[in-house]
Amino acid sequence: MEGFLTGTATPAQGTVTSATAPPAALTVVPTPDAAGAVSPVQNLNDARFFINRELSWLSFNERVLEEGLDPSVPALERLKFLAITSSNLDEFFMIRVAGLKQQLVGHVEESGPDAMSPGEQLAAIATRSHEMVTRQYRALLGDVVPNLDRAGVCLLPPGKCSLEADHFLAEYFAREVFPVLTPIALDPGHPFPHLRNKSLNLAVRFAPSAPGARLRYGVVPVPSVLPRLVEVPNGRRTYVLLEDVIAQHVALLFPGMPIEGCWAFRVTRNWDLSIDEEEAEDLLVTIEREVRRRDRGSAVRLEIAAQAEQHLSDYLVRALKLGASDVYRIDGPLNIPDLLPLLGRIDQKELHDEPFTPVNPPAVGDGERDFFRLIREKDVLLHHPYESFDPVVSFIEAAADDPAVLAIKMTLYRTGKDSPVVRALQRAAENGKQVTALVELKARMDEEANILWARALEQAGVHVVYGLIGYKTHSKVALIVRREAGGLRRYVHLGTGNYNMSTARTYSDLSLLTARDDFGADATSLFILLTV
Repeated sequence: MEGFLTGTATPAQGTVTSATAPPAALTVVPTPDAAGAVSPVQNLNDARFFINRELSWLSFNERVLEEGLDPSVPALERLKFLAITSSNLDEFFMIRVAGLKQQLVGHVEESGPDAMSPGEQLAAIATRSHEMVTRQYRALLGDVVPNLDRAGVCLLPPGKCSLEADHFLAEYFAREVFPVLTPIALDPGHPFPHLRNKSLNLAVRFAPSAPGARLRYGVVPVPSVLPRLVEVPNGRRTYVLLEDVIAQHVALLFPGMPIEGCWAFRVTRNWDLSIDEEEAEDLLVTIEREVRRRDRGSAVRLEIAAQAEQHLSDYLVRALKLGASDVYRIDGPLNIPDLLPLLGRIDQKELHDEPFTPVNPPAVGDGERDFFRLIREKDVLLHHPYESFDPVVSFIEAAADDPAVLAIKMTLYRTGKDSPVVRALQRAAENGKQVTALVELKARMDEEANILWARALEQAGVHVVYGLIGYKTHSKVALIVRREAGGLRRYVHLGTGNYNMSTARTYSDLSLLTARDDFGADATSLFILLTV
């Protein structure tokens, strides 16, 4: 594009405005091309030049979905991508859609650079999301499940079991399921219960007791403490969904009440935290309290079996204070991620991608443990997941046990379960080193885990801080101070990915290990900023 930037008051040609306040309308003043032609003036604030943030995110998730639709991808790997699409949508509704709904309730009409109001964004999101879910389940039921069936893995729909399987499931229900269930009847004396975020439930419709009597409903929460996949011993890998087992025997939960229908549904709620960091005396306690409260957030989406009657759907919409566009009729099992245990139970090679093993680069070596000498000699750059994350973990573990190491400082955002990095920091503190960990309590969806890590680190003697008020500390950096013959030397790890052994095997990230003085000085300044 020929021309140059200017504000509404045109300055001298070829200059850029530099006023303290941004110009009201940024434009491009054209200059003639070689032929003397002049293009029209263009306003760079034009909303057509901007992509809405939420719709851009949906485009990203559609690219994930495309992997699940690709017939060249093995069936269980496609199932994995379909499950990731579902998990991504859950978080999108819990945070992004919930935020837009809050803006509507607060009568916020201000739009961003894309000029879309909250209402317009929600309408566009609903259209795109409904289409995405339709494509997702078309692939699951029309291709992935049949491919699994041909490979000897069967997901039995309700009513398709043999007599032997029905007998086994009846015994399983009586022995393992029935004692855990809590059926709830809904009538004027029993108000609609508060259903937990992302919980799976069965809605039961009772037959009216007399002509013209008001329809009455019941709800049976499907226990999350029980496996969603119930394996039927019939000589092949055959599974029945837990909700189908419960639905088959639901009459036992409501004795004397004729049942006319039973359908699965799932509620997604606002899951974002609302905290005032300026007013919080203890950020950890404040976030811990808010984490407990957020399960009471307002509903933002209802997923319900496609076969459910309209009366029931309308009833749930009223009870949950939703709109018609918030209802997603699902033709298939709700919450696809619950099917992921199949990946670990089925070993047919044709259903999986060939396993990938990260390599240790020559700069590190398989048996090398003197990381400090290596890093003193030259920087080490690792490209994960193609190169192993183990050298980074070993570097931290070596620092925890090395008597010459005086101090370790790290930022922790998402560490995963049973983190070897966290264990190394605890061991370092117990070994008498000065250990500081910045644990980002506001790491979305990992707040509870990080609260637990923070308390465990403090109990081990680690100095734990929670970052800057009003900001998230998303940097991944470790600083190790070591006494050597020439004096103190600083070693630094900088990464684009979390200190998480699990995600390091799947996400593409970079790690830099260095002993350069300028990197050490910058890391020292950063930690002073974060801890003071």
